[in-house]
Amino acid sequence: MMNKLKYLVKVSLNKKIKTKWFVIINILLLILIVGLVNIDSIVKFFGGDFEEKTNILVIDNTNISYDEFEKNYLEYQEILSDINKSNIIKYNKTKQEALKEVEEENSILLEINNDEDNFINATITSNEKVDAITMQLVNTALNNLKTNIALNYYNIDNNMLNLINKAVNIESIRLDENSNTDEMMELLMGVIFPIVILPFFMLTLFLVQMIGAEINEEKSTRGMEIIISNVPAKIHLASKIIASNLFVIIQGLILVFDAFIAMLVRIFTSNSSINNLVEQIKVSEVFTSLSQNGLIDSLVYVIPIMLILMLLTFIAYSLLSGVLASMTTNLEDFQQLQTPIVIISMVGYYLAIMATMFDGSIFIKIASYIPFISALLTPALLLLGQIGIIDVIISLIILILTIFLLYKYGLKIYKVGILNYSSTGLWKKMFKAMKS
Repeated sequence: MMNKLKYLVKVSLNKKIKTKWFVIINILLLILIVGLVNIDSIVKFFGGDFEEKTNILVIDNTNISYDEFEKNYLEYQEILSDINKSNIIKYNKTKQEALKEVEEENSILLEINNDEDNFINATITSNEKVDAITMQLVNTALNNLKTNIALNYYNIDNNMLNLINKAVNIESIRLDENSNTDEMMELLMGVIFPIVILPFFMLTLFLVQMIGAEINEEKSTRGMEIIISNVPAKIHLASKIIASNLFVIIQGLILVFDAFIAMLVRIFTSNSSINNLVEQIKVSEVFTSLSQNGLIDSLVYVIPIMLILMLLTFIAYSLLSGVLASMTTNLEDFQQLQTPIVIISMVGYYLAIMATMFDGSIFIKIASYIPFISALLTPALLLLGQIGIIDVIISLIILILTIFLLYKYGLKIYKVGILNYSSTGLWKKMFKAMKS
């Protein structure tokens, strides 16, 4: 019997992997991932330039504002590192010459004027719309300049001026020492975790569709009758589950490999400003921050729990989709039946993305117990400290129990539905099979 199972798994897996489409799709995925990771280099290659600096020509009609404006602008620009760079130039020629330069070189002209009611006002002239970051920097620098002019106008001395301009010192005190909701946690939950959740979500949908398509193909070609006459229905179902899960695991590993290749390409070929920004993030500082917040210790057990939940969830979805596919007579009927599965998966995906918004909610804690979405929610909530190990154990027990019930009662339905080619009275037959 084991030899028959191995043979069916091998045949099913080969049908998925040893095809031209599998190779073509993965080549396209590799190109897509490499392209997304290196999008700035691609844009630059086709004429874009992320490192091109914008010239801001400043005509100071107040005769006192330029130095202060330049200082303010460069200070705020430094905060943005290499994301935005501009050259601030004090322009001493006529306005007509400046306008000509703006038109020919795509520069920006900034005029700072005296204003009796508001101390200063300004005019910006450009060929095209000024980007939001540059506009915000100009705005902030001018407002800060106006504040300083106003304070000097009212004869406030430098000490008082520095005291007024001094930033407010905010000390963060947490009464809950176990709280991990800080900047590093937001980084993990807002950036890194979705990178893991999205591929899992897509692979789950792919798994459901793949099992349904394969079973319906065998039924439509009448090949099912030949297979079931030689092997029991439980062996046939097991082969579909094993082969499909092996396939999505292989596909997942290929995606990880593609991401690794994309990063290597970026390291060796790209010198963009985004790279310079990444280089400024000190790896040691990141690990120190993670360690101080206890996240390193948390990840040690959160990652294995997440992998176990994902594997068990794949099996649960495989059983459910296999049973539903056996009840249908064509792929169109199965696609209608799989709609609830897609909706459940989407609910789990969005709840995991928004997990930080449900801090302390009983709803999100109960949702983490639901079998088909626990793999998405439980690791996120555990990392956030919203649930504990006991809750994880409960989620695992419920998921395992769900798999057992799906196998026990689903197999009865599978035996009846797999050779049924009529949709008439099908549900009645299914319920009768479950009771037998």
